[in-house]
Amino acid sequence: MSERLRISIISPPLNMSGGIKVIAIYAKALAERGHRVIVISPAQPAVTTKQRVKALLKGKGWRKQPSRTPSHLDGLGLDSRILPECRPVTDQDVPDGDVVIATWWETAEWVAKLDDSKGAKMYFVQGHEVFPHLPVERVRATYRLPLQKIVIAKWLQDLMREEYGDESAQLVSNAVDHKQFFAPPRTKQSKPTVGFLYSAMPVKGVDVVMAAVRLVRQRFPELQVIAFGIYQPDEYFDTEIEFHYSPPQAELRDLYARCDVWVTASRSEGFNLPAMEAMACRTPVVATRTGWPEQGVVSGKNGVLVDIDDVEGLAEGIAAIISLSETDWRVVSDQAYQTAAAYSWENSIQQFEQVLAHAADAKIGSSFHIPT
Repeated sequence: MSERLRISIISPPLNMSGGIKVIAIYAKALAERGHRVIVISPAQPAVTTKQRVKALLKGKGWRKQPSRTPSHLDGLGLDSRILPECRPVTDQDVPDGDVVIATWWETAEWVAKLDDSKGAKMYFVQGHEVFPHLPVERVRATYRLPLQKIVIAKWLQDLMREEYGDESAQLVSNAVDHKQFFAPPRTKQSKPTVGFLYSAMPVKGVDVVMAAVRLVRQRFPELQVIAFGIYQPDEYFDTEIEFHYSPPQAELRDLYARCDVWVTASRSEGFNLPAMEAMACRTPVVATRTGWPEQGVVSGKNGVLVDIDDVEGLAEGIAAIISLSETDWRVVSDQAYQTAAAYSWENSIQQFEQVLAHAADAKIGSSFHIPT
């Protein structure tokens, strides 16, 4: 691509979440392709008195305002501009450019108010953020704003069309870094081993995973369980689970590859990168019908797909995978690997870049499609 774009990405406060990881991947790749990329985000919100009291009551001491929060942008050499306080991004914070991209419902409100000189206004939709702890009607309203949308999964593209009347949302799927996530063919572990991503957010369904694990242990007392996450487990966490707190990205591949099955029980999911990463490491996946697993997991082929909140179904899926013979498990493992192999960041980045270029040319409001 010969035309170099001036791109501003408006992010929520930076952290180690999956959504920020995807923003970092695109920002770095676009910068490496010669575009001027600036990531602009508010400072972390102040710790409230309510949060401090809650921490005290849980015996965690007086919660302090963190001086710095690690994020996936760390060490990438990007032009990342963090505002001095937690406030909306305004015209004064954003240089004139060709494209300005919202990445979260609240940032969509900010981008919609920016002057047209900041560039074609876009909305990178990584999920349907209509959660009870958020102002649901305000969130819904952002999906009706005149912003060109890029969505990360087909279900989101369908939702934007069917619920919000937007026929122009462009699908650019998330993918997996095959240089980071890979594994040679292997046999099952000497003891059946299950892995999952721990989260303190109820929407991630960790309570369902834990309940399913308890059921599976009744049949397989020797079951080993591995988990990792960016949240410290609470006092009710199963102490028999081998937990890795915020492990380095370079260690994730080995954690996935130590598992016979990867389990995810999200109640709502924009994509679910860990499921795809696990498959890239030849680990079959047992998942609920939400996000990418709904289209990527095929029961009996590369894992098992179950209904949301179905504890028994999840347990049966786990038991089915770990009960497979070595030969049959290897077939399912290979199928999981082949599923993930069909997705690459190289292809997604090229598509993302094409959408930005077309939006910059059309400015806002025009309908267009990625050329094939």
